[in-house]
Amino acid sequence: MRFPGRRKHKHYFPVQTRDPLLQRTGVDQHQTKTHVVGVDQTLVDIDARVPESLIQRYELPKGASTVIPDQLAVKLYDELLEGKLISYEFAGGTIGNTLHNYSLLADDASILLGVMSEEIRVGTSGYRYLSNTSSRVNLDHLQPVAGPIGRCFALVTPDGERTFAISAGQMNGLRAESIPEQVFDDASCLVISAYLLRCKEGDPMPEATARAISLARARGVPVILTLGTRFVIAERPEFWRAFIKENIDILAMNEEEGEALTGFSDPLLACEAALEFADMVLCTAGATGLYLAGYTDDAVKRETRYPLLPGAIPEFNRYEFSRPMSRAACVKPVKVFAHIAPYHGGPERITSTNGAGDAALAALLHDMAANRYHRARVPNSAKHVREFLTYSSMSQVCRYANRVSYQVLVQSSPRLTRGLPEREEGLDDEAYWAQ
Repeated sequence: MRFPGRRKHKHYFPVQTRDPLLQRTGVDQHQTKTHVVGVDQTLVDIDARVPESLIQRYELPKGASTVIPDQLAVKLYDELLEGKLISYEFAGGTIGNTLHNYSLLADDASILLGVMSEEIRVGTSGYRYLSNTSSRVNLDHLQPVAGPIGRCFALVTPDGERTFAISAGQMNGLRAESIPEQVFDDASCLVISAYLLRCKEGDPMPEATARAISLARARGVPVILTLGTRFVIAERPEFWRAFIKENIDILAMNEEEGEALTGFSDPLLACEAALEFADMVLCTAGATGLYLAGYTDDAVKRETRYPLLPGAIPEFNRYEFSRPMSRAACVKPVKVFAHIAPYHGGPERITSTNGAGDAALAALLHDMAANRYHRARVPNSAKHVREFLTYSSMSQVCRYANRVSYQVLVQSSPRLTRGLPEREEGLDDEAYWAQ
């Protein structure tokens, strides 16, 4: 596994030879395995630049996400194709994007649970999905279905607003019996999205999601929920608060979704409120940057060496050098927050914001997996005196997530097409992150 954060080179541990010190402890390095599991609606993203009139003609709520019939999707696709309005077509899906990015960053395995068309022809949605997914993402457990997977049209109007039209196809056909128990045995975490519970009546996806959550929690595997869009949360905020409190350990959202969930428009206050439901919160806030909130024990909190920041919570980043823990694992829990402004002030030209939040989440998954990986290989390390959720400090996770998110903003694809630059020998930390 490649290690995130403050590392001198791409591998923190030797990968070809056994460590003689670890041999004495009886730790078998070659048996150390870890992976991330995700449940997703398998779909293809179709990005198009369209006039306002097209949004109105198809009666799509501007800026919202709407499920449309398959017949209407065919008509829309043909019109976009004929008018040469399509910018790109890539494999998509919130969790699919996140797992692809994780595997690219960590050079490590992930397992995707979902559906895939049993018959795949060149040029179809299924073909595009498979060809745009990292080979490190294990697709062996996908459930075959008779019919197409989903298509998500991201329709961008001249004012920059994105309107989503989703053709579900068979993407919600995942059955509970298609969720294998064994994939959770060595998992670092389970990642799901709010979209999985927003299906039409009779779809088996919610039941399959519930089984995945149950299997993960039975094994002590952290469950991560990404909120999707503000419209999904605004429909049933009370339901989501109760669901998160009962089932979720870590929450990923943007500032709009945070407001729909908590009622606070300020992302910092939204993060603080969300800590009443989850142990850790990642919040991307556009031009404001990125926030991370969580708990640590009072005995192991660490003060920052960076300037203290103003905000709705004065000097909120005082303990950002701390590593987050679950609230239940803390003897005396303390809320800790971290923030980072957009990398390099943000790109001069944003190609697409689609997938930027998924990229930030992938960086967090990488750090969490690195923590489990290191704990398995060096169990007596001082890094593991407590049951921390991440390998790095909250401040460092923010930097890493911010950098990965930037990489997606400057490209067309919602998925990383390459990893981050490797650190050169002798390059100090500040110089590396300034690349």
